[in-house]
Amino acid sequence: MIALGEIQTLVIVKKVEFGVYLAESKESQEEKVLLPVKQVPAGKEIGDTIEVFIYRDSKDRLIATTNVPKITLGKVARLHVAQTGKIGAFLDWGLEKDLLLPFKEQTKKVREGEECLVALYIDKSNRLCATMNVYPYLQQDSPYQKEERVQGTVYEISENFGAFIAVDDIYSGLIPKKELYGEVRIGEQITARVTSVKEDGKLNLSIREKAYLQIEKDAEKVIQIIESFDGVLPFSDKASPEVIRRETQMSKNEFKRAVGHLLKEKKITIGEKCIRKI
Repeated sequence: MIALGEIQTLVIVKKVEFGVYLAESKESQEEKVLLPVKQVPAGKEIGDTIEVFIYRDSKDRLIATTNVPKITLGKVARLHVAQTGKIGAFLDWGLEKDLLLPFKEQTKKVREGEECLVALYIDKSNRLCATMNVYPYLQQDSPYQKEERVQGTVYEISENFGAFIAVDDIYSGLIPKKELYGEVRIGEQITARVTSVKEDGKLNLSIREKAYLQIEKDAEKVIQIIESFDGVLPFSDKASPEVIRRETQMSKNEFKRAVGHLLKEKKITIGEKCIRKI
């Protein structure tokens, strides 16, 4: 079977003026695909094999190419947005015809010139398309262990679960909501720490250090925030968790640890409703 979206080795079964026709074998010639003449390697004759990629041309006909695409069926890759149009964005994937990324398959609106992480799939019309919903296409057999540092791309953000990360743009990872502080955007590449490896192989991640390492960074951040309020923070560590998270991007416990550290170093004083820098 000639497989759409895949690289495969086929046999030349017929030569014509405008190229050659390829099939799985000399015997099975019912299903054939054209390789245009400009793509045919010199010296190739009937019976010879050629490694090609199968896609569809501008008229939705199956066609072969010896060019190697930047992504194949079921795989994930970062592709450049060549242009945008009325039905979606068009991505440069190394072939003459750009790859469509429909609006409905965008987890955020992409712009010309950007890069986006996508997977290649076959749509209901039997055409190759890109999707930014890469979760089903990510692997779960990463080589990483707890406490190792990893890099990845944010591909989805959920209010309920947190930020979904494609580690190395290959493996499935999640920054749980409780570990998600600061502004994290879809498409952003981040460095994170593996906090656990789940039984199914997926990675739980954190963009924060362990508590004893993070406290110094948090304390410095609190000082900077106090300075931005002219030296007097208009709330204390008794403020609600919502206020603390909104103003500092920390949990209440993390904020209290940082404030306690600064108090111990005699860099601040704490009042009933404010914190002052000394």
